[in-house]
Amino acid sequence: MPEVQSGVQPGMQSGGGEPDVRAGGPQDGFMREALAEAQRAWDLGEVPVGAVVVKDGVVIARGFNQPIAGHDPTAHAEIVALRAAASVLGNYRLPGCELYVTLEPCVMCSGAMMHARLAKVVYGARDPKTGAAGSVVDLFASPQLNHHTAAVGGVLDEDCGNMLKAFFASRRAASRAARTEREKQAIAGARLAGGHGAG
Repeated sequence: MPEVQSGVQPGMQSGGGEPDVRAGGPQDGFMREALAEAQRAWDLGEVPVGAVVVKDGVVIARGFNQPIAGHDPTAHAEIVALRAAASVLGNYRLPGCELYVTLEPCVMCSGAMMHARLAKVVYGARDPKTGAAGSVVDLFASPQLNHHTAAVGGVLDEDCGNMLKAFFASRRAASRAARTEREKQAIAGARLAGGHGAG
């Protein structure tokens, strides 16, 4: 379960680079598209992470978290969106494309982006437990790798982080309610059994 943090300076690049000059502009609109995909994941009971791939200012592919429904550990929002974009373009390489995702990508997704030759990834909330764009490791700043995808974090980070926090709070509340109901049933069953024994 990712622990999300907000408060990243909007538009700050991974590796301590300069802020993206478009921060607060078109990036917000694309991130809202990603948030809409995250809501689709929530509606299906998946962790609400969404992503879109943009080329030449147009969204060409979308994806949302679906590893549970698909019985697929690789079905993160980013991977789903990358696969869809590759299908649209007819190419496993995605030069000139940008990916917007509501949560800092993990190592798997970051590696896939670099293999796809993605130009840039823009993410919302940081993930201090599994984030691979600077929170835990920073694959995008590694000089040993032969392709470097630019990474920009903190775009609509509060909106992205709040959605995740609300989802996990809701799930914890549902778990507590279910546990309370089980306890009530167990007590009622014990009383019923005790009553029969007394007779």
